[in-house]
Amino acid sequence: MYRKLFAALVAFSLLVVLAGCPVPQVVEKEVVRTVEVVKEVPVEKEVIKEVVVTPTPLAKPFEGVEVNILTFTGPQIAEPLQRRGPDFTALTGAKINVIIVPFSDLYQKILTDLATGTNAFDGFVFAPQWMVDYIVPGYLEDLTDRVANDPAIEWEDIAPFFRDFSATYEGRIYTIPLDGDFHMGYYRTDLIDTPPKTWDEYLALAAQFHGQDLNGDGDPDYGSCISKKRGAQAYWFITSIASAFIQSQGTSQGAFFDTETMKPLYNNEAFAKALEIYNETTKYGPPDELNLDVGDTRSLFTSGRCALSLDWGDIGTLAIDPTISVVQDKTGAFILPGATEVLDRATGKLVPCDETTCPYAIDGVNHAPFAAYGGWSGGINAAADPIVKDAAYAFFSYMCQPAQSNVDVTIGKTGFNPYRTSQFLNRQQWVEAGMSPEAAANYLGAIEDSLNSPNMVLDLRIPQNQRYQQVVLDTAVSQFLAGEITLEQCMQQIYDGWEEITEELGRAEQLAAYRGTLGVKK
Repeated sequence: MYRKLFAALVAFSLLVVLAGCPVPQVVEKEVVRTVEVVKEVPVEKEVIKEVVVTPTPLAKPFEGVEVNILTFTGPQIAEPLQRRGPDFTALTGAKINVIIVPFSDLYQKILTDLATGTNAFDGFVFAPQWMVDYIVPGYLEDLTDRVANDPAIEWEDIAPFFRDFSATYEGRIYTIPLDGDFHMGYYRTDLIDTPPKTWDEYLALAAQFHGQDLNGDGDPDYGSCISKKRGAQAYWFITSIASAFIQSQGTSQGAFFDTETMKPLYNNEAFAKALEIYNETTKYGPPDELNLDVGDTRSLFTSGRCALSLDWGDIGTLAIDPTISVVQDKTGAFILPGATEVLDRATGKLVPCDETTCPYAIDGVNHAPFAAYGGWSGGINAAADPIVKDAAYAFFSYMCQPAQSNVDVTIGKTGFNPYRTSQFLNRQQWVEAGMSPEAAANYLGAIEDSLNSPNMVLDLRIPQNQRYQQVVLDTAVSQFLAGEITLEQCMQQIYDGWEEITEELGRAEQLAAYRGTLGVKK
């Protein structure tokens, strides 16, 4: 009994230390036992002292503490928080309440709660690119010292990009990565021998398979499935197409603004080409594609109805779930298609790829994989009670630690994708989750190709990036796809809207912030 209790104390001591709470002590007490020894005469009593180790009950450092965590409706992302919350309660006593809102409301819901001092929420799981709008006013807790004193989190095992982009701002840590995000392509390996290297090849394959019965149910299926729902998570996909045409000189070149003038790069031949491609993919998709969120397109792919798709890492793990997928061992992943022409920023025209214009090209194709979103991360309200902040940090650390995260990233319904170096290196855990060794190598290899690319495109992380992308960009692209405005009007609307925000916030300040984010270490 004592050995089991001691083991439990050792296993949990790190959480207790993080919270600054005393470790329950094991004490000794002296028990007097009287033993009667019967003899003829006289009767003697022998007193024997016996030391019995009696531990005090294990104290739970956060007994009675409640932590309110806000995230989006999901079910992905919210699911692992909700599932592991009770386990954390059993360990620590802290009750984890997960509050969910639609994705379109999440940014503003967090900002309003913090800025008004309502402080209804103690922690947030959100897009790390938004953190600047919460950090600069002092709303988010600085977690640097906590992380430094938390060996259980194994911080150095988190891939450098996610440590530096998803977690850090100006050298200080403000969020705990729970997920790693990159856009990439998916294809049916039973239908397509070689994945598309360029967007022209993507369109050709989509046209070839559109209208065929791809899952044997007798109904015509789709060549391409891409989420395009307005007010959801679709607005990143246009950048995934445009990136290869706009950025060719490496990560520091950037794909959103000119690094000398802060003028938008979304009103030229390169972005026009991307809009044309994006619009054409709609011809090869479901008839209601403009109203589909990522959960919808994922379900279509796993049910065998799509030859190609674009997504984060979720399809790779959803495809191995036998309860929802008919494409086990029929799903391949690939780095985003590239371009053979790229933007000349001086003229706004497309020019052919060569050694100068596309120094990182592979076989003449410029790839610019997009680190869309950056991965869901947990941050803490700086105005929360100290004990609540301790509990919130302990919970995010618990979720991030390898024992939990190494499992969660292999489960499709979590929405969590790999972000630890060990998760890429240990292929066995993926095989145990249901991937074949070949599928695991393919899936993780596509993410690694993106992560290691010298021409990787970083997502926008400047003040009010949500307005630039989720408001102006999303609105204009959605209107274009719906036929409400022309291609030229779409580009001009984005350009004017972005310029208005930049002027409002200060061009010099926004340019400095943009340049700073492009220098992030990968």
